[in-house]
Amino acid sequence: MASIQSAELTQLYASWGTRMRENPDMPLEDIRRIFSHWGDVTAEPGGVDYIEVDAGGVPAMWAIPKGAAQDCALLCSHGGGYVMGSMFSHRKMFAHIAKAVGCRALIVDYRRAPENPHPGPLTDMLMAYEWLLKTERLNPARVALTGDSAGGALALTTIAAAREKGLPLPAAAMPMSLWAGLDTSGESYDTNAARDALVSRDTTNALGSLFVGPDGDPKHPHANPLYIDYHGFPPLYMTVGDAEVLLDDSRRIASRAKAAGVEVKIDQVPDMQHVFQFLAGTAPEADAAINSMAAWVRPKLGLGSSTIGGGDL
Repeated sequence: MASIQSAELTQLYASWGTRMRENPDMPLEDIRRIFSHWGDVTAEPGGVDYIEVDAGGVPAMWAIPKGAAQDCALLCSHGGGYVMGSMFSHRKMFAHIAKAVGCRALIVDYRRAPENPHPGPLTDMLMAYEWLLKTERLNPARVALTGDSAGGALALTTIAAAREKGLPLPAAAMPMSLWAGLDTSGESYDTNAARDALVSRDTTNALGSLFVGPDGDPKHPHANPLYIDYHGFPPLYMTVGDAEVLLDDSRRIASRAKAAGVEVKIDQVPDMQHVFQFLAGTAPEADAAINSMAAWVRPKLGLGSSTIGGGDL
């Protein structure tokens, strides 16, 4: 049973849905303004410095926990259907993850659709990854990618694009509530339709069309992680709420990656909504999920078993 604290996210999503249903012609900028408050439900992690940087021509923000290892990093891609969200809306959530892991996090403010459809967001993420390797001189074995929703997909497509370009691959990836784009054939789109307070088939079809644009290929592996060849991929840790319509996106990708010989762990959290990690510092389910992610990825990054915060958020 979900905690009382987790209901805050469900209520937030319901209020957004009400506002948008009451104004079906709401301009995109107004919708973006609503989603800019995504992080309002996230507790301030404390003990984290934030520095805005130019990451190889891409705006980004370092989240640097006090005492964090400087020779490893998380590369973070925010969610929002490639259309909404920013490094500011997701700052606190990614900082909680960085603090739990004990390393820095680079949160990328990639270009968004529809102004910059695919491959715009992917191009920016790949540039930021190259910047970490070439300018920051980080060992790729000490870099992990993470992201939520569309950002979770970007974490995987960035690795696929890096491989195609001949770049060394990161140590791991940790997608949260991953969204696979215009493919809405997952059974959970129907079985969880009444449980998911935010996402629906109509939502993903609309956002997916904006992302791929009129001439894009929704089945290209750089646009949709369902179509990636996962042979040779780094280990994956996937987290998803079992109340999400996107549940089967994570399940199908986990199955595909496992079949390709990839080390995969999938954490399906009972009764949780889309990107419930936004409740970090507020709901026990979010804190537990982030601590589990951190415990899994720390050895992949060559870090010890304890975090700078003692293992708990």
